Amino acid sequence: MAAEVSSVEVRDITIKLHRAGAGQKLLFLHGAGGLAQWLPFFDDLAEGYELLVPEHPGFGASDDAAWIRNVPDMAMFYLELAEALGIDQAHLVGHSLGGWIAAEMLVRDRARFESLTLLAPAGIRVEGVLSGDNFIWGPEERIRNLFHDQAFAEQLLGLELTEEQRNVQLRNLFAATKLGWQPRWYDPDLERWLHRIKLPSLVVWGADDKLLPREYGALWRERLPDSRLITIDQCGHIPHVEKRELVSREVREFLKGVA
Repeated sequence: MAAEVSSVEVRDITIKLHRAGAGQKLLFLHGAGGLAQWLPFFDDLAEGYELLVPEHPGFGASDDAAWIRNVPDMAMFYLELAEALGIDQAHLVGHSLGGWIAAEMLVRDRARFESLTLLAPAGIRVEGVLSGDNFIWGPEERIRNLFHDQAFAEQLLGLELTEEQRNVQLRNLFAATKLGWQPRWYDPDLERWLHRIKLPSLVVWGADDKLLPREYGALWRERLPDSRLITIDQCGHIPHVEKRELVSREVREFLKGVA
């Protein structure tokens, strides 16, 4: 399915917005690696929904903004984007960094959304359980540690990137570093406010996630007031890529069941 790409300006920031499908709106927030391509998973979501996939400020082809200093600032930007786009009664899905942003949005204002789906989200920390550190991993190690099935890593490592694509990767890494460097990939204040997300929530985690271990999923399940956790065997940090068919099926069934 071909996505329509447009530019949207909110306050002083112009971002790229990818859109496909029709029906109830579904907002997907990507992870720290950016939006390198339109994923087959997006096609699955766009069957029955109007899927909106923005590139975060500072990532890809979107403008950066000095006033976005952290993830809570990014959450406020997306609440303003939702207002500008007239988003109402929509579903919200976020992966990794995008899941963290989604949670920060909903503890502030959940009025425009009906459900939350989190795919291996960052944002909280489990005491005594060490997470991975993708800021100190080498380039190859960073890719390999995202997947259980190394065939996915080999495919990415075998790509011949253009200079422009390499520049985008560096830009994404810089933006991710600004948001996730200190403290590493979590907000010390977020966990105690997750009870405010009084929406049906689905949490999806890879059992072999080397960046954010599976124990983190259990804590999200515990803190979100109306949530279900799915842990997927033989799966790393990007479940919607590595186990696309399973994740697509579970997410779509969950969304259909939201009253």
